[in-house]
Amino acid sequence: MFEDLNLASKQLRFISRFLLVCLLLNRREMVQQLLHQLKALVRLQEDLPGFQETDFKEWKLVIQEIVRFLKADTAFMNIRPLRYSIVLECHPDSLPPVSTLVVRRSLRLRDAILSSYHHNEVKFSELTLDTFRMLQCLEWEPSGSFYQPNFARNGQNGAPGSGRINYSQDIADPTLPHNPRKAVLYRPSVTHFLAVLATVCEELPSDGVILIYLSAAAGSGMYADATSDRLNPSCGQSKGDDSSLHASCLNFGSHGNGGINSIHPSDLVPFTRRPLFLVIDCDSSEAFEAINGVQKGETAAMLLSSSSSYQASDVGSSRQPSGSLFTIFLTAPMQAFCLLLGVSGTDIDMDIYNKAEKLLSSSLSDWGSTLATSDTIDPVWAQVLTDPFLRRLLLSVHLLSAVLSLYAPTFSKKEFIPKCVPCLPASFLPTTAACQTVILQIATQKDLHSQKIDRVTQKQCHVHESYRVKQKVHESIGWRVYFC
Repeated sequence: MFEDLNLASKQLRFISRFLLVCLLLNRREMVQQLLHQLKALVRLQEDLPGFQETDFKEWKLVIQEIVRFLKADTAFMNIRPLRYSIVLECHPDSLPPVSTLVVRRSLRLRDAILSSYHHNEVKFSELTLDTFRMLQCLEWEPSGSFYQPNFARNGQNGAPGSGRINYSQDIADPTLPHNPRKAVLYRPSVTHFLAVLATVCEELPSDGVILIYLSAAAGSGMYADATSDRLNPSCGQSKGDDSSLHASCLNFGSHGNGGINSIHPSDLVPFTRRPLFLVIDCDSSEAFEAINGVQKGETAAMLLSSSSSYQASDVGSSRQPSGSLFTIFLTAPMQAFCLLLGVSGTDIDMDIYNKAEKLLSSSLSDWGSTLATSDTIDPVWAQVLTDPFLRRLLLSVHLLSAVLSLYAPTFSKKEFIPKCVPCLPASFLPTTAACQTVILQIATQKDLHSQKIDRVTQKQCHVHESYRVKQKVHESIGWRVYFC
C-alpha cells in the first residue's frame, strides 16, 4: 500500500509539472485534460490509507490556483495570440529601417529577466499571470505560416473545440529567428536577481540587449544614507540627486525582512555597461529615471507605468481578476482597450472587434514607421526599433498613453499616464492629432458589444486643443461615451 501511495504522489507531481509545461506552450486543450485528470486523481488519493490530510490540502490548493489562473486568462484574452505572429503582424524583415544619421547600430533582444510579485495575485506554482503574459509576448508564434486563430480551436469559455486535435499544425516555421532566452524569477532575493543579471550580462553578444521586467509593490528605501556614497561622484550627479536612486524600491517579498527582497534603482546601475530595456510596473516607477543620470556607459531604455493606477471595471489596483492594466496593454492592446471599458468576451461582436483590431494593427504599424523615419528620435529608441518584440512593446505603451490621455476618468491627469524614458519626439506625443484620431476611430466603432453601456442622445465631444476638432453631437449608443 505504501508503494501505491508513493506512486500516486509521483503521478500528481508529474501531472502538475506537465500541466505547467503545456500552459507555457499554449496547449490549452491539453491543459484542460490534465486539469480534469488531476482533479480525479486527488479525489482518488483521498481514500488511500496513509494519505496525509496536509497533502490533500496542498493538492487542493494547486487545483484552486490553476482554476483561478485559467479563469483570469480567459478565451477572450487569447482571441489573438500574445506571441509575435508573422501572419498577423509585420515580418521582421519588412520592418522599416532606421536612418543611419540617427543611430549606427541595431540591437536585438537576446535575453529577458521577468519577475512579478503582488499580494494575493493570480498565479500557478511560481508563474504569475503578469509574468506569463510577458513571457508569451516575447516569443514567436510557433505555428508560423500554419497559424490558426485561437477562437477556432477553443470554445468561448476556453474549453477544447470539437474534433481531434491536429498537432501537425504546431510545426514551427523554420524561417523564424530563435526566441530570446528568458529567466522567470518568483520572489527573488536581491542577491539571486543580481546573480542572474550578472550572468546574462556576461554572456550577452555585442548586438544584444537585455529586457528586465519588474512588477511589484512600491517600498521605501531603508538604507538611503548608508548606500548613497556607493555611486561615483564623477558621473556628474550630486549626492542630493543620488538619493532618488535609494528613496524607493520594489518589494518582492514580505516587509520587515531586512530588504533582502527589495530591488532599488541603484542595484541596476553597475549593469548599464550593457544595453538595458527596462519595463517597470510599479507606482514608484519614476524613481528608475535616475539611473540614466549615473549610467556606466549605456543609456537604458525605459517603459515606466504611471504613478497612479486607474481601477477599471475588470482590472483593479489589486490586479484581480485580469492582472495589471499596464502589462495587459503591453501584451494584448486590443483586449486591454476592451477591458478598460468593461467589454468582455461574453458581449462582444466579433465582426466589429475584428474591424477594430485591423484598424489598431494598421495604426501601430504606421506609428512604427513614423518613429523609424524621425530625425529627432533618441538613439536609445532608434537602436531597438528594428527588433519586433521591443518595437511592439514601445508602441503598446504609447497606445496606452494616448488612450488614457483621452479617457474621461483620466483626462488631463498626468499621474495616470505611463512614461517612455528617454522621451519620444515631440511630434509623437499622445496628445497630438494623429494619435488621438486613431483612438477615437477605434472607440467609435459602433455596436462593438451587444449590451449597451449607456444611451446618449446628445453629447459634446471636447477633445484636446491640439486635436482641433469642432464640438460634435453624438447620437449613437456605445462605449464612445467614455471619452471626453
